Amino acid sequence: MTFMDRHRIQKLLTAEGLDALVLFQPENFRYATGLTAGVATMWGRAGSAIALVPADASARLGAVVSDQALPAAGTTPDDIDFRSHRIWIDAVTVRDAHTIEDINTAYRNSGNIGPRPETFDQKAAFQLLGDMIAERGLARASLGIDLEFMPAADFARLKEILPSAQWRDASSIVKRLRLIKSPREIELLRNAARYAEDGLQNMANAVRSGSTATELSDAWLTGAMGATKANGQSLSGHWAYITVGPNLQNPAAQLAEGGLIKADVGALVNGYSSDGARTFVLGKPAPLAQQLYTALLETFQAGTSLLKPGNTFGQIHEAMLSTMRSHGFSEYYRGHFGHSVGSALGIEEWPFISHENDMVFEPNMVLAVEAPFYANGLGALMIEEQFLITPDGAETMNALSRELVSIG
Repeated sequence: MTFMDRHRIQKLLTAEGLDALVLFQPENFRYATGLTAGVATMWGRAGSAIALVPADASARLGAVVSDQALPAAGTTPDDIDFRSHRIWIDAVTVRDAHTIEDINTAYRNSGNIGPRPETFDQKAAFQLLGDMIAERGLARASLGIDLEFMPAADFARLKEILPSAQWRDASSIVKRLRLIKSPREIELLRNAARYAEDGLQNMANAVRSGSTATELSDAWLTGAMGATKANGQSLSGHWAYITVGPNLQNPAAQLAEGGLIKADVGALVNGYSSDGARTFVLGKPAPLAQQLYTALLETFQAGTSLLKPGNTFGQIHEAMLSTMRSHGFSEYYRGHFGHSVGSALGIEEWPFISHENDMVFEPNMVLAVEAPFYANGLGALMIEEQFLITPDGAETMNALSRELVSIG
């Protein structure tokens, strides 16, 4: 099922004078169709999966997919015009096959014959897109594409194969669309945050003197996967940046008394990634570590208190940096104190909570606010949570204590 608000898209595209969006980035394809883009995207080239989104909210969506990904199209409840191209993978559907000739017949009856490309046929995919836009009267239209993703060579080939269309960069429009989350996206991010926190609780229970970052990462993942399974779901991915002790450059470092544990983790549900962090300590923290954490917690609270519609991203950065300065950190400077979250190639999505960002918060944004401090020779400390911007403020998606948690 699509994650898009077609009426909002119509408003934005009309304002920009665009007749449709053509989306090539796999994450944008999933946003438009609700389907994964398929294995042929592994090379990072444009064309193996393409979504066509007309500006007219009542017009049918279109999609170009590989023949290997086409069967999944039947799982979507949306009315999408699918066109498929052959990729390198040989596969055939057989029924009541008893002989090799039965298999050969199955190939022929389904039209699944002839040579396959080495990877995927980009020209064929672009031509299928051309067929769709021509059938809709868009062959000479103004079409917006996610040009920030598309390699220059692929864009040149697209213009060569479909020269009549007026291609325009719509990357900023796509980012603005994806910034405001639908109820379904919010639910996915809320669940992902919960599973990640269940993993942190399991990790905390596993902490022992001598623990390594690898062992704690494994414990975190076990807990996150267990929580996901208990809720009848599965993780589509996961990541964990966990450090133990004062030597942040040593992945084999073992935890000792007074050692800090920074756990910055994320669980992915249907491609949507949470982002949150907590800090633990084995036993009693060193006085300086406690002083640092007190400053970070106040910094975090200063920023999150300003999370409400009408305030700007830059205001939060200013408040958080000023709070660190008030604690005596004259040289500390964090480029950003958070970002949007969702389904992107990287964990951190635009826009960022940075000093130059004058964008205002709007309802249904989902953001991660973070207050980190990394000191090789002392350890890493971090507080990070996900927030849903509401009409009159913000709601955290996290439940774990924000305090520096002492274990043992």
